[in-house]
Amino acid sequence: LLGQILDHWFESEPLKATLATDAVIGAMASPHTPGSGYVLLHHVMGELEGRRGAWGYVAGGMGALSQAIAQAATARGAHVFAEKAVCHVLLGRAGEAQGVVLEDGTEVRSKLVLSNASPQITFLELISQEQLPKDFVQRIQQLDTRSPVTKINVAVDRLPSFLAAPNTRDGQPLPHHQCSIHLNCEGTQLLHQAFTEAAHGHPSSRPMIELCIPSVLDPGLAPPGCHVVSLFTQYTPSVLAGGRSWDEPARNAYADTVFDCIEGYAPGFKASVIGRDILTPPDLERIFGLPGGNIFHGGMSLDQLYFARPVPSYSGYRSPIPGLYLCGSGAHPGGGVMGAAGRNAAQVAIKDFRHL
Repeated sequence: LLGQILDHWFESEPLKATLATDAVIGAMASPHTPGSGYVLLHHVMGELEGRRGAWGYVAGGMGALSQAIAQAATARGAHVFAEKAVCHVLLGRAGEAQGVVLEDGTEVRSKLVLSNASPQITFLELISQEQLPKDFVQRIQQLDTRSPVTKINVAVDRLPSFLAAPNTRDGQPLPHHQCSIHLNCEGTQLLHQAFTEAAHGHPSSRPMIELCIPSVLDPGLAPPGCHVVSLFTQYTPSVLAGGRSWDEPARNAYADTVFDCIEGYAPGFKASVIGRDILTPPDLERIFGLPGGNIFHGGMSLDQLYFARPVPSYSGYRSPIPGLYLCGSGAHPGGGVMGAAGRNAAQVAIKDFRHL
């Protein structure tokens, strides 16, 4: 249990609760849920520029990272087909992968196929079910993909000024503006209460909020004097109580709750907002192909990790289809922008390719 780990090392409840947010981030779980301690470990493993457990902003926004990967690939002869959705994986007579078919009918032939899509899209949509073992299909269908995340992107015409550390007269960014700011986490019980509400189909009345202002470190993201604020919030169920969907009034009502909370910490925040983009779990699924809106392509619970990710017997990136590999967040070791799953899958694919 995460609570036991934090109680062992820390006394301050606000500090414990702030650390606890990284144990439940992206997870439909409470700090009191068994196994939540691993998710905290997952968020501090690895290093960035020699600093262990560090995270960083991508200059130019997250899309710049995708562009950098694409440019590195094309420099080595790769062809990138942007905005060209894959319709299905081409299979040979022996059931092996032989390439992909695009939605416009174009066939791209290949000896190997690596899928960065979720296990659900890869095996339930891009491959005919008859080509896969029944028990494998059943396990993929049963994966826990519940997600509590609603992402809200905000444009503001001035920096938020927090009661705990007011802005200076010149309005210049202060150290805390360059960090991840955690709100509504004065105690782990607050997080547990927020989770409990969502478990019963209601968006949290006092949501957990991770606020960051990337434009402070990367001014090119916004016009002079203005900023973009990224709000990572939870808990919001995919389907609301009574089977209601996330219609426009429900989305705006939840966003208003989030903004009211921020206003309590930083008076004037709501007046500074000039635009907002609300992405509920169904939006994250529809736009980005995240099953259930889950940023990890599936829960990071102990039954869906290590040798069981995505399912037992297939944690080594190979799949029941020879020549088809899974290399995204649904593969070991899971989600996060770290490239570990992709690198590991590439090593396996290269090894197999040498024997073709």
